[in-house]
Amino acid sequence: MGVVIRTADRADREQVAGLLDAAFQDDPVSGWIFPEEEYRRTTHPRLMAAFVDAVLAEGRVDVTEDGAACALWLPVPAEGGDEDGDTEEFAQLREALDPDNERIELIGRLTAEVHPTGRAHEYLWMIGVDPARQGEGLGTALIGSVLDRCDREGVPAYLEASSERSRELYERLGFEPVEQPLELPDGPRMWPMWREPGQRR
Repeated sequence: MGVVIRTADRADREQVAGLLDAAFQDDPVSGWIFPEEEYRRTTHPRLMAAFVDAVLAEGRVDVTEDGAACALWLPVPAEGGDEDGDTEEFAQLREALDPDNERIELIGRLTAEVHPTGRAHEYLWMIGVDPARQGEGLGTALIGSVLDRCDREGVPAYLEASSERSRELYERLGFEPVEQPLELPDGPRMWPMWREPGQRR
């Protein structure tokens, strides 16, 4: 039986934010942004909610019908995203959520600096699967539905993998690393990855 996917709306905001919080609490990059575990438990959910708000306003949130997985996509035009605007958005997030935490702003600046420009593409900002449901193929189904459309329309896709495990999954879906990994200061690596349309999966 296939995975049923729908487009989320504002009514799904809390559910999607809670799902992302659960999925990314133990992610290496989330742990870098909020190194203190107890503080991460309280502040991380608000960051995920802010990300959901941004994508609901500017992109699309796909969610499985049972609410166990979600993907946040942003369309990027050929001239590229607004790097200064992206950096400013993360600066505002820092001010609103955790003014003393420069890493909230830094992650936005560093990822904006490595984001490819010159071609319109779909940007998979985040994908989250309920920790109790990981390994069931939900993430692959979510990404695959958009990649199928990208293949039909001749549109590339881009993402940053935040762990070795996710990088391996994306490679199986046809994504390839772009240049060198992004080394977060005193932190983990991220892997910018690009997928040309029509790549075999």
